[in-house]
Amino acid sequence: MNQFIEEQRQSLKTRVGENPVLLLISGGVDSTVVGALLLKILDSEQVHLMYMDTGLMRKNETNYVKTTLARLGTKYLHIVHCEDEFLSALKGKIDPEEKRKTIGDLFITIQEREVARLGLPENYFLAQGTIRADVIESGSTASSGGKTNVIKSHHNVGSPLVEAKRKAGRIIEPLEKLYKNEVRELGRCLGLDEEIISRHPFPGPGLAVRILGEVTKTQCDILREADAIFIEELKQRRSPAGSALYDEIWQAFAVLLPIRSTGVSGDMRKYSWVIALRAITGLDGMTAEPYLFEMKDLLEISARITGSVKEIGRVTYDISGKPPATIEWE
Repeated sequence: MNQFIEEQRQSLKTRVGENPVLLLISGGVDSTVVGALLLKILDSEQVHLMYMDTGLMRKNETNYVKTTLARLGTKYLHIVHCEDEFLSALKGKIDPEEKRKTIGDLFITIQEREVARLGLPENYFLAQGTIRADVIESGSTASSGGKTNVIKSHHNVGSPLVEAKRKAGRIIEPLEKLYKNEVRELGRCLGLDEEIISRHPFPGPGLAVRILGEVTKTQCDILREADAIFIEELKQRRSPAGSALYDEIWQAFAVLLPIRSTGVSGDMRKYSWVIALRAITGLDGMTAEPYLFEMKDLLEISARITGSVKEIGRVTYDISGKPPATIEWE
């Protein structure tokens, strides 16, 4: 990875020169590592980080991102509050691919609008946290092989607007040949905190692909609360080996299903939403197996979620591997 950093130093300095670079950053591992790499190689005056609060993020994500990026020493952090725009664009859309492409196009549309407000010159470069798995699953042509079938579109690979930038030669994707485990190792070489490096992956389209069917603010709020409880429990609970369950699991999250189920609360009948919990183990995200919880852990986590989030009345656990399933439900 030290050699990789030096290769990127030579490549980026030659290609970018003194032009500004804008990175759309989510707070996840991939984009944060790209941010750290850019700030290590380029002059901090060149690097602009833009974070979009889409309303589709994890609980308290905006505050987390602010704190994390401040530690990286960034001079220019632009936070865009655009929840209403994303939720309006997603209204009525239920097809997973349509949702992903809608989000991807809107990401770039808002980015271009906000860049105009910043006054950056037209020759700015757009940097992204695209990794190897994104390229493969989007059916993009990799430099080392041929074109593959589309498994799912990623907003930083499949969007027509991103492709226009790519054709103009203004896209920087330094991680495109790395798998997730390699990205984490690169982050360690760049001096990022282990808490950031070990963060579970989070999809670019956010909660929109973890809410099956149409996405609304109410559903996002319900899922945010359930997911936060799940992750908090995984960080607190210990495996027989003594490590936190969160550290043994490659990725974990909750999914809000488009169905309601009859239940009871005290002596009252309830008709509440159903969520699925997903926790998998793997090395690079290309294959995965469900995590084998102790039943006691699942029962207690389920009880806390249904006891804390009144809109949820039933919890299920996803036992599907990849393949045949993908990690995300959409």
